[in-house]
Amino acid sequence: MEKISINTEYIKLDQFLKYANIVESGGVAKIVIQDGLVKVNGEVCTQRGKKIRVNDTVEFENSKFIVIEEESVK
Repeated sequence: MEKISINTEYIKLDQFLKYANIVESGGVAKIVIQDGLVKVNGEVCTQRGKKIRVNDTVEFENSKFIVIEEESVK
């Protein structure tokens, strides 16, 4: 499972897929989400604007990603 860090309260699912380099564009993100190819916390999610928060898991094409809080640099 790959860890993806965010430094905000949440990130929308379509933005997350681009941010984590899971898909190459927002257009592709829209299509894979609408086609039911993405799971959030184990359930198929077809909402592009679904809020992804720390500790959520996202699955796509047999890959799992967990969202972690970005550590502050000291």
